[in-house]
Parts: sequence; C-alpha cells; structure tokens
Amino acid sequence: MSNQAFKFKEFTVNQDRCAMKIGTDGVLLGAWSSLQHLPERILDIGTGTGLIALMLAQRSDAMLIDALEIEENAYEQSVENFENSDWGDRLFCYHAAFDEFVEEMQDEEKYDLIISNPPFFSEDYKTGKENRDQARFADALPLYDLIKGASLLLSENGHFDLIIPFSEEENAISTAEKFKLFPNKITRVKGTEDSPIKRSLISFGFEKPNPKTEQLILEISRHNYTEDFKKLVKDFYLKL
Repeated sequence: MSNQAFKFKEFTVNQDRCAMKIGTDGVLLGAWSSLQHLPERILDIGTGTGLIALMLAQRSDAMLIDALEIEENAYEQSVENFENSDWGDRLFCYHAAFDEFVEEMQDEEKYDLIISNPPFFSEDYKTGKENRDQARFADALPLYDLIKGASLLLSENGHFDLIIPFSEEENAISTAEKFKLFPNKITRVKGTEDSPIKRSLISFGFEKPNPKTEQLILEISRHNYTEDFKKLVKDFYLKL
C-alpha cells in the first residue's frame, strides 16, 4: 500500500507511519454518517490516520471532535494531520486503549456522535507485523467491547455509527440490543450490482424505530462509479 499523502478537496492525510492506509470503508463511513441531529461532541474510535475525524470536522460545526488511537505511530500521525488541517482547534486525539478511555470518560459529558471503522479480521491469520495486526484484527477491539463502551459514552439522543463486514451485521445488532442500542439506519454496500454484499453501515441509537434499510452500489464497472456513490463522496475525493 502507498505511503504517499492522500489529498482530499479540503485536507491532506499523511499516512506513511500508519499501518492501515486510507481506504474506501473509512471514506464511506465519514460521508454517510448523519449530522442532522447537529452533534456538538463527536468521538472517533480507532482513528488511524484521523481520516473520519477530519471528514466530520469538514462536514459539521461540532465544537469538539475527539479521536482515540492505541497504536503509537498512528496516534502521532493523526495528531500531525489534525494540526495541519483547518480545524486543529476542534480536533484532539487521545493515545489510549478503548477500555481505559471508557473507564475514565463515562461519567463526563456524553458524545452526541460516536463513530468507528473498527478492526474486523477475526480469522487466525496474522501478518507478523504488530502495528498492522493491531489495526486490522478484531481481537484488538472486539465488537462486543466496542458496542458496550459506546453505549456508556453516548448521549441520550446520540448516534453510534460504524462500518463492519456484512457477515457481522446480525451479530452487531443483537449485541447492541443488550445495551439498549437499536439500528435506525442500515446501508448495505456492494462493489457492483452482481457482487455480494460486502459491508454494512449501521447507525444505532437508544430509540427503537423501524430501521431504514438501503443498498449502496459503488461501481458500474472498474473505476466507473455509480451516481449514488459519487453523490455521497463528492465533497471529498478530488476526482469526483
């Protein structure tokens, strides 16, 4: 994967020290997450390069956008990317494990939006590179722990948004229900019309509505993107 800086329309993300580079999942989540409830306080869990936090800073007027990153190199890089952006006064990154962060912060003021593109490879395979494995494997932050912690940090009318493999959707919804979180919007992502569903974007909240379920197809053919995808990410990608 490239170590080159990734230039978006309103900010640049350096990624040479991060195990996990800029990918479609993060961009999808950062663009898809609803801001209609006008969140004042936002938390990005496992921020990596800081991409999603930067996207939300561009999209919103939130007075505070916190980010959390356990891997040291990624933490330092996200801080650098925040400082180099136009929104450095609203962005702050914590270098800590999620369980420690939850324990420290759960009695403080709650977050109106919590967002995460979590590690999701639960297979036995490991690359042998500790920082990349930590960024990519679910044992670094199990889905159960992520959802439980988010429920403790979320404001009454807040949203908890994440992107996961479609195969984990049912597990995530049943786990969230244990913590009184319910899906209010689900978007299932396919690469092309004929390909299987690859990802689920889910927005959880404490209210229990009938969830709105949609489908998003990314490409008509290789590098020929659908209008729905282009509309979603047009404020970010330079060439769309």
